[in-house]
Amino acid sequence: MESYRIAVFVIALVAAFAPLLVKIPTRFRMPVVVAEMLLGMMVGPHIFNWVSADGLVGMLGELGLTFLLFMVGLEINLDEMKGKPLTLAVGGWLLSFIVAMACMYVVHAIGLIQAPPLLAAVALSTTALGILAPILRDEGILTTDFGKLLLSAAAMGEFGPLIVVSMLIIPTHSTFLHTIFILAFIGITFFIADTAINARSSALIDLLAQTMQSTGQLPVRICIALQALLVVLAGEFGLNVVVGAFAAGMVVSLASKGDGGVILRQKLDAIGYGFLIPIFFIVAGMKFDISALWATPLVPVQIICLLGLLILIRGVPVLLYKQTLAPNDRLPFALYSATGLPMIVIISEVGVTSGLMAADRAAVLVSAGMISVLLFPLLAERIRGV
Repeated sequence: MESYRIAVFVIALVAAFAPLLVKIPTRFRMPVVVAEMLLGMMVGPHIFNWVSADGLVGMLGELGLTFLLFMVGLEINLDEMKGKPLTLAVGGWLLSFIVAMACMYVVHAIGLIQAPPLLAAVALSTTALGILAPILRDEGILTTDFGKLLLSAAAMGEFGPLIVVSMLIIPTHSTFLHTIFILAFIGITFFIADTAINARSSALIDLLAQTMQSTGQLPVRICIALQALLVVLAGEFGLNVVVGAFAAGMVVSLASKGDGGVILRQKLDAIGYGFLIPIFFIVAGMKFDISALWATPLVPVQIICLLGLLILIRGVPVLLYKQTLAPNDRLPFALYSATGLPMIVIISEVGVTSGLMAADRAAVLVSAGMISVLLFPLLAERIRGV
C-alpha cells in the first residue's frame, strides 16, 4: 500500500507540473498531453523506474481512458455539424480510411512498417479533436467557417476510427451475435438519449439545477453513473468499453443545453482534465518503451514515413472541400486534420492489450503521433499567417 501512495503522489506531481512545463516560452508550443506523456516516460519503468503502470495506477489509467472518450463525445455538437459540414466530414473520413488501408497494405507488404494493416490504417485516419479545439480557440479561428469545417472533420476523425476499432477489429462473438449486440447497444443508447432530451423541459431539470451548487452535485453523479452504465453494457455486449464512454458523452451533450449545461460541462471538465485524463496520458507514457525507437536503424525511417502518411491520408479529403475552402486554407486544413495523438494512443493501447499489435510497433506509431501534435498545428498556423 505504501508503494501505491508514493506512485499516486508522483503521478499527481507530474500532472501538476505538466501545465507549467508547456508555459515555458519556446518556439514550439507543446500541447499538455505531450508533456504528460514525456514526463510519464521519465518516471516510468523504462527511464527512472519510479512508478510502474500496474495495480491501482493501471486502474486509474483505465478510468482516465474512459473519461477521455466521455469528454470527446461531450465535445461533439451535432447541431453545428449537421448539413454540409457533416456530409463533407463523413465523406472525407471514409476517403481517408480507404487511402489508409491501401497505403498500409503496401508498406506492410514491402516490410517497411510491420503492424496490422487494419489497425494501423485506423490509427492513421484519426484527428485529435480534444487537442485541436483549444489550439483553434487560442488562435481565434474556432468560430470561423474554417474552424467549423475543421471541427466537423476532426469529430468524424475521432468517431469513425472509434467505431471501426470497437465493431470490426475486436469482436468477441460470432458475426451474427456481434451484429445483434451492436444493434441492441445502439437501441438502448438511443432510448436513453431520447429520455434525457425529453426530460430537459421537465421539472426534473429544475430539481437537478438546485443541486448543482450543493454537496449533492446530482447532475454530475448522474453523468458518471450513465457513463458507468454504458461502459458496462458495451463490455457485456462484446464491444470495446470506450464505445460506452463515448456514447455516454454524446447522450450528455444532447441533454445538457442552456446555462445549466454550461455549468455541468465545466464541472465535468474539472473532473476529467483536472484529474483522470492526465493520469491516462501519464500512464500511457510510462508504458511507452523508448528503447524501441533505436531498436533498429529502420525506426527513424518508419516514423518519417508515418508522418508523411498522416498528412497524405488526412489531406486527401481536401479534394472534397475545393468549393468550400480557399486555396491558401487547404494545406493548413490537411495539417490540422493530420494531428492525431490521443486516438493513436488509444488505438495502440487497444491493439497491444488485445494482442493485435506488438509493443515496439505501438511505440513507433505513438512517436509519430507525438511529433504530429508538436509540428503540424505550428506549421498550419505559420502557413495561414494567423
